[in-house]
Amino acid sequence: MTTKEVLKELESMGNPGTKKVLTNHGAKEPFFGVKVQDLKKIVKKVKKDHDLALELYDTGNTDAMYLAGLIADESKVTKAQLNKWIKKAYWYYLSEFTVPWLAADSPHGWDMGLKWIDDKNEMIQGAGWATLSNWISVTPDENLDIKALTQLLERAKNNVHNQTSRLSYTMNGFIIAVGSYVKDLSNKALAAGSAIGKVTVEMENTKCKVPLAKDYIQKIIDKDRVGKKRKMARC
Repeated sequence: MTTKEVLKELESMGNPGTKKVLTNHGAKEPFFGVKVQDLKKIVKKVKKDHDLALELYDTGNTDAMYLAGLIADESKVTKAQLNKWIKKAYWYYLSEFTVPWLAADSPHGWDMGLKWIDDKNEMIQGAGWATLSNWISVTPDENLDIKALTQLLERAKNNVHNQTSRLSYTMNGFIIAVGSYVKDLSNKALAAGSAIGKVTVEMENTKCKVPLAKDYIQKIIDKDRVGKKRKMARC
């Protein structure tokens, strides 16, 4: 499919209710409001098409940008392309999911995550924490730098309450990810979750809630699922 053909199909899939929900979360025109399950119908058609993904992301249309992340080839994406994408990710749907998912599935997840959490832009910082969270969810424990992750866990714990809402949300998510996916650090993450308690995030006109890290990690422990890795970050 061409970019023009994809945009036409996306327009036909647009849903007023979905568009309203996405608008409440921060999406801006131009976009059609396509449900994720409908986006995946297009994914089945095109499979992985990296060149098409790059073109779709450049449209600035949220539906097309999200779809781009799903069809991009993680083995072909470059650090330069990921940096370009994160700079164009104007709201958290893209900055905390689309771009971090692709980065985590690529060979650049760890490097990009570390780079982005030190960026001056808070949205990019949040993308960094989200990338690291997703990266550890798909990376075998033997390939993890436990010492570095311990330091990052401490950093998130000490700073989670001193950030803007979305950045606090991604730091809280990082603590949960460490507790859920890294066996050697699960107890430390649980302790960090206990220490930070409730993380308050302004969710604007939505009903979304912030997971309580301690409770979330404890459930994973109780279910004996600590360290159960995902096949891919993208879903």
